[in-house]
Amino acid sequence: ESTMVTKALYVPLKAKPGKEAEVEEFLNGGLGRGQDDPHTNTGDAIKDSEGQYAIFDTFPDDDGRQTHLNGKVAEALMAKADELFAEPPSINQLDLLAAKVPGQ
Repeated sequence: ESTMVTKALYVPLKAKPGKEAEVEEFLNGGLGRGQDDPHTNTGDAIKDSEGQYAIFDTFPDDDGRQTHLNGKVAEALMAKADELFAEPPSINQLDLLAAKVPGQ
């Protein structure tokens, strides 16, 4: 059985000066992995450059993505936004053209 991956979220995050370590701890705490969310195929937290981070999650369909957006991870992100980030998180909803799913 093929596991489809068709949708993604890309959320660039800019740490407030001096908050980089806290942002990394926050992302390492599972936020970036969507680990407890059965609707998420993959979840990655990325460090682009000093103070610049991103979350990249993939989903089988838009329903999974919307469920994730309305779940605990998004809630936690928004709850910490003022404290940790220089600007409000920008949530980009993307379509995936090709994806490699583990185990296939």
